[in-house]
Amino acid sequence: MATMADVARSAGVSVATVSHVLNGTRPVLPHTRQAVLEAIDELGYTPNTLARSLVTSRTRSIGLAVSAISNPYFTEILQGVEAGALEHGYGLLIADPHDDPEHERKVVQLLHERRVDGLIIAPSADPRGLLALLGRHGVPTVFLDRLVEDVPARTPPPPATGEGASERDGHARAPFRFDQVCAENAEPMARLVTHLAGLGHRRIGLVAGLPGLSTTSERIGGYRHGLAAAGLPYDERLVARGDSAAEGAERATATLLSLAAPPTALVTANNAMTIGALRTLRDRGLSVPDDLALCCFDDFAWADLFSPRLTTVSQPSTELGAQAVRLLLDRLESPDRPSRTLRLPCAFVHRTSCGCPDTPSEKGTVS
Repeated sequence: MATMADVARSAGVSVATVSHVLNGTRPVLPHTRQAVLEAIDELGYTPNTLARSLVTSRTRSIGLAVSAISNPYFTEILQGVEAGALEHGYGLLIADPHDDPEHERKVVQLLHERRVDGLIIAPSADPRGLLALLGRHGVPTVFLDRLVEDVPARTPPPPATGEGASERDGHARAPFRFDQVCAENAEPMARLVTHLAGLGHRRIGLVAGLPGLSTTSERIGGYRHGLAAAGLPYDERLVARGDSAAEGAERATATLLSLAAPPTALVTANNAMTIGALRTLRDRGLSVPDDLALCCFDDFAWADLFSPRLTTVSQPSTELGAQAVRLLLDRLESPDRPSRTLRLPCAFVHRTSCGCPDTPSEKGTVS
């Protein structure tokens, strides 16, 4: 098995130079770097990542904790995270918290015990236990898709004092900072509502997501903003809780259809709830858009294959994942840098489920 010394001899450089190329610890001239990479390829050298982690205190791995990994939206986010991680030489460990705060805390603890260099997490609706865990261990973390309030800088609990406490333990530690990245939510949702209002709808229902999530509150806020912009009153009876899942959306849609004055148009707040709403409409024998117009937050691969084709808001899911990796690597490089929250624009995808004529899909940015 080839060693680092073999690579150095083949490339005509020192072992230290090979180490700098592998670990990115010091700039190396382009032609020297190329010679080292060619020697690595020729000899089939495989770095000892365990030994390297003991020296550098880095494992070159990132932990990703997102629920509903089978959801196309999070699958695309995963692709963005994986591509960004591999581009910079990082491996990926993945866990599904199942949107359960206790399970979330356990899987993040396990990822931390695997000595990942940092974490990317789509937090649950109640992340208090998670925040306490992250603050206690000081794990570099980026929150993805769902924002957590009041986390620009959190100071970990003070270390134990008294007999046996080291001098290092006695020093105050720097505040623990989180970074965050998500898509715009309010304005894109308002765009769906004003579009339906522009088609003459006056009773527009909303199948809302899981309470406690920032995406849910922001999209409800956007729904209300859209109604106000269209000169329509807000009626709380037209908002039903779909809990961000297909089954919840089935129940929510049935509730809305059972109103004495049911909605003539419906907005669903994520792709899973779109499926649930469509299932209930089918079971009721209702046709979209003839009996009820439909617009959806979240585009997905087969939205253009439904009949009718679904008018949606498309989130930049792959880019969200890639940006999360960039934020995390920046944090690892500069632990004391100010916290950042990035919001990426969405696209309005105009199709036919809203009741408009059948035309090719049109995309417009909504920020």
